[in-house]
Amino acid sequence: MNRYAALAGLPLTIDGYRLEGLRHRATAQFERHSTLVRLVGRGSEGVGEDVTYDAAAQAAFQGAGAAWPLAGEFTLESFSLRLDDHDFFPAGASDRASRDYRRWAFESAALDLALRQAGRPLWELLGIELRPLRFVSSMGLGDPPATTNLHGWRELYPDLGFKLDVGRSWDATLIEQLRATGAVEVIDLKGAYKGTPVDLDPEPALYAAVLDGLPQAWVEDPAWTPDTEPLLEPHVDRITWDAPIHSVDDIRGLRHKPRLINIKPSRFGRLSALFDAYDHCRDEGIAMYGGGQWELGVGRDQIQYLAALFHPEGPNDVAPRGFNAPQPAGGLPAGPWTPYPAAAGFGWSES
Repeated sequence: MNRYAALAGLPLTIDGYRLEGLRHRATAQFERHSTLVRLVGRGSEGVGEDVTYDAAAQAAFQGAGAAWPLAGEFTLESFSLRLDDHDFFPAGASDRASRDYRRWAFESAALDLALRQAGRPLWELLGIELRPLRFVSSMGLGDPPATTNLHGWRELYPDLGFKLDVGRSWDATLIEQLRATGAVEVIDLKGAYKGTPVDLDPEPALYAAVLDGLPQAWVEDPAWTPDTEPLLEPHVDRITWDAPIHSVDDIRGLRHKPRLINIKPSRFGRLSALFDAYDHCRDEGIAMYGGGQWELGVGRDQIQYLAALFHPEGPNDVAPRGFNAPQPAGGLPAGPWTPYPAAAGFGWSES
């Protein structure tokens, strides 16, 4: 069954759109900027979120306003084809990821609007029940790294698991402390990024310490080099991928067929490409989990919704935004989490 086929023919009326900028000071070094895309038509509004990381590109996008002629009568598929006519970054060159992120904002807003105009929720149209969503918390361990906050979160939420980015200063003592918690589910080696602030050069000694010291954790995005290959090969069943995955072809092109893979909707850009990936993983017996992009608005709700549809049991890095707080905080929903879907559209009920 091609799941996108249930969506492609949805009627969609667009009268226009507007943009809304969001920002949040995440750390002293990082202020997150994103843009809400609000498509309007027939008295309804559909919303998506552009999670492009470049703050200047976000400012230019917002400053241009509703510059593209998107009004008209469409199906969801014909609107996607209309987007092929537009350069998402007219001010200059952009990387593949940023183009996908911006396109996803329009495609997810169109899905939300089409569903609202049809008076139906996404789960119903697909014929898939939303299930309780298991999630992990993604966090840094500080500099110098320490497990203090991790233990603080676990005191408040004893069943909470974690996805952690490896740091250059991790040592054997820290790794043993992490292992003792039994709470580390995914270790991100950041080896698949190039030219970004989060790149982590492959250090064989660090790879060996992490692979041997955290045997229960999935290993995400290692850098496969002549020096790391002998270390990684014995652990190939634990290796999962995130940053390189934008399409089914990217999954097929991996060195080894993964047992588990990170499907981030915004990386796919097109709804059709995302749903093709869901179908491919289902057909090939590849388990999935979801990941976030520091969404500040509706984008977080939408990736949670998709995770609850397609891979609710995975180590989903889609925790409610409160888990991004710099210090452990109470009063947040513990997983597995069962939010309520909106009566129509692509998101949660506001109540």
